[in-house]
Amino acid sequence: MAEFTVYDETNAPEEARPQLEAAKKRMGFVTTLNGVMAESPELLAGYNALSELFGRSSLPRNAKHVVWITASVLNGCEYCVAAHSTLALRSRVPAEVVAALRAGRALDDPALEAVRRFTDVMVTRRGWAGDEEVEAFLAAGYTRRHVLDIVLGIGMKTLSNYTNHVAHTPLDPAWQDQEWTAPAPA
Repeated sequence: MAEFTVYDETNAPEEARPQLEAAKKRMGFVTTLNGVMAESPELLAGYNALSELFGRSSLPRNAKHVVWITASVLNGCEYCVAAHSTLALRSRVPAEVVAALRAGRALDDPALEAVRRFTDVMVTRRGWAGDEEVEAFLAAGYTRRHVLDIVLGIGMKTLSNYTNHVAHTPLDPAWQDQEWTAPAPA
């Protein structure tokens, strides 16, 4: 297994240090994900930029959490499911919504279920959502901008999910309470 270093703001490549220092100010600590990404300052900067942009996107707050958790579950990213479950619960996303997302189950809230279902289609079909899926999402009260905002969120999660897969990123203590194990492939 390839060993990836988990850097912090004191030992990371020079170009990554400002990103890690900013992350520490924002989160209170440098996540192990950011620490691994610091090996490539460009990946770290890209991920952080996408994260900031997705945070400013037009999707409602709870819908963003649905995108993050759904994409991470579908990609089998144990680190990101734990991290985003913790962040969703801290943001007051109902525990039953988080539990359903972690289990890959439908949501009772029709608006959030539309986001979950569309995110699922986009991830599992690698972006090839049919016109009928787009129309169903729009009929649920969303806009074409929301469609593209979901693409942005999935792109962000793809960077982190894939990084965690190849690096076997250790789970931060902050996410331990929401530890998640990906189901075995069928």
